[in-house]
Amino acid sequence: MATSFKALNVNDSQRSQTKLHEAIPVTGTILSGTYTDQNIKNYTHGMFQSVYDYPYLSSSANHIIDLTAAWATDSPLSSSLNVTLRNKKNDVYNEMAQMLSGYNSTGAINKLDISGNFSSNLQVDKMEEVLVLNFARLLTKDEIQPSATGFSMTLGVSASFNNPFTKTLTVYDKDGTNVKTNSPAGEFNVLYATGSGFPADSERPCGLLFYQAGVAILTSSVFKSEYVEDCFMDATDGLTIDDMFVSSSISGSCTALRHRIQNISFNNTTELNSTIYFCRLNSTEFNYSSNPTYLSSSQIRVKTLRTDNPVSYVTTVGLYSEDNALLAVGKVSEPIRKSPGTETTFRVRLDY
Repeated sequence: MATSFKALNVNDSQRSQTKLHEAIPVTGTILSGTYTDQNIKNYTHGMFQSVYDYPYLSSSANHIIDLTAAWATDSPLSSSLNVTLRNKKNDVYNEMAQMLSGYNSTGAINKLDISGNFSSNLQVDKMEEVLVLNFARLLTKDEIQPSATGFSMTLGVSASFNNPFTKTLTVYDKDGTNVKTNSPAGEFNVLYATGSGFPADSERPCGLLFYQAGVAILTSSVFKSEYVEDCFMDATDGLTIDDMFVSSSISGSCTALRHRIQNISFNNTTELNSTIYFCRLNSTEFNYSSNPTYLSSSQIRVKTLRTDNPVSYVTTVGLYSEDNALLAVGKVSEPIRKSPGTETTFRVRLDY
């Protein structure tokens, strides 16, 4: 335990931040096919579906993504007859909207808007029926990296359910470096779509990507003729996406979506915040040790004559609070000699 302390002033510390990025690929085989859906978990509440990288009952399974489908309360589909889970689909939409797009000045929930302008009254930009991909923190870490080439998802958009990838649509973050900040969930941007049957020079917005929340929202229209062609979402090619929203459970819509995802890729971000402390030992400081073994018969062991300069060897640097409570300890790789003839600065870095 230290018996003498030296106070650090404002010039003795500096803060820095480092961002580490990792490429994350999520293949379509994980989403549908590899484990014959043993890695897909459905819940009794029926409000979303979870995807794992191994069969979810395995101890080594990692949760990677949640999927759900929802519509706005005033969606034309919501007023259809014989709707399956109408209220739950409304509730999921409202939950996502209040978290991602917030409230307007009257206290009403803003609708999810394909332009990113949640306060707009332009009805054509409002996403009434949406498919939601909520990525686990295991994948996104602190955030999805905002980058013009950072996020990409390939969808199979052939009309046939059994051969979905004869036509593909690429959904990507076109302008990730110029993020939007008018969301209570943090930074986000508009997702665009382009692909076969959909000319690149007429690409159009198709959803939203929320970087810190790790959430991608797609309009269900990506599977309609306004993007490529009307896609059937069941093995008998009898249900369009609108039919699926009305007559199927949320889990059923999620399963249909998984079947049409070829791959997803993005870069995540891990923020390393650091504080660097410069512990300066002047020539007259810390030349004696507080270790009891430093003395022998009340004499300093390292001195042969009384006139010799004291010598100590620094092995540890401790950082203390104002009331002298030890907070952090740093060890040097080998003892550092300290005497009145030397001055030393130890650079201690704390990452958090």
